[in-house]
Amino acid sequence: MPLVDITNPAVIIFLIENYEKENRLRLNWIHKHWDQIQQAATLTREPTNYFETDVISHNMVGGLATITRDHIVAGYNRRKKPLRDGTFIPGVENLRQGHSIIDVGLADGDDPRLTRPNTDLSIDPVMRPVEPEVTEIIYKPKPEFGKDTYLAKRAKVSPEKKYYFAECSNNQYGWRLKDSELRQKPLYGRCWHLTKALRSRVGPKPDPPHYKPSDIPGRSNCVGI
Repeated sequence: MPLVDITNPAVIIFLIENYEKENRLRLNWIHKHWDQIQQAATLTREPTNYFETDVISHNMVGGLATITRDHIVAGYNRRKKPLRDGTFIPGVENLRQGHSIIDVGLADGDDPRLTRPNTDLSIDPVMRPVEPEVTEIIYKPKPEFGKDTYLAKRAKVSPEKKYYFAECSNNQYGWRLKDSELRQKPLYGRCWHLTKALRSRVGPKPDPPHYKPSDIPGRSNCVGI
C-alpha cells in the first residue's frame, strides 16, 4: 500500500476531521461511564497488606487437618496383622532345585563337584571331569607321554563329552549329533567319498581331466590338423 501524501491539502483536511471525531467520541464515552471509572479507580476496602508467604501458609494450614487424619488412620493400620497371599515363599535353598546340572539330566558320571548342598550357590563346573588314566599322561615321561600326548588325546574327544554345555559357537555345529534319529555321514567328507568309490558298480575311478594341472605353454601337437 503506498504511503499517504501528508502534504496534500485534501489529505490534511481528512486527517484533521478524523482526529477531532475520535477525540469527541472518547470524551462522550468517558462522560457516559464516569461513575464506573471512579468506582474502579478508588479502593473501597481495607488494605490487608498480605505477602506471598501469607498465601502459602494459608494453604498449608488448610491441609493440616488431612495430615492429622491420615496419621491417625496409619497408626491404626500399623497395628493390624498383614495378610500373607503366598503360602510358600522360596528361599535361598530353593533356587537351585530343578535347575542344576543333575536335575536337567546332564550329569552322566560321578562328578563330586555337583554333589553339594542346596544352600551352596556357587557356579556349576564348566568342564566334565577328566578320566584318571588320561590325566596320568601329563605326569609320565616323554616322548611317549607328556603335555603334547595329553592334548592330542583330549582333542579326539567330542566337545559334548568334555563340556556340560556348548562353550562357543563352534561347538554348536554337531553338538550331540548322535542323539538325532536322522544321523548320517557328511556328504562331502573323506569317508563318504571313499565309501562311495568302493561300493560303486565300476569301482574307483581316476580324477576327471579338469583336476589335472594345465599344460605348459608351447608348441601344440594339433597344429597340423
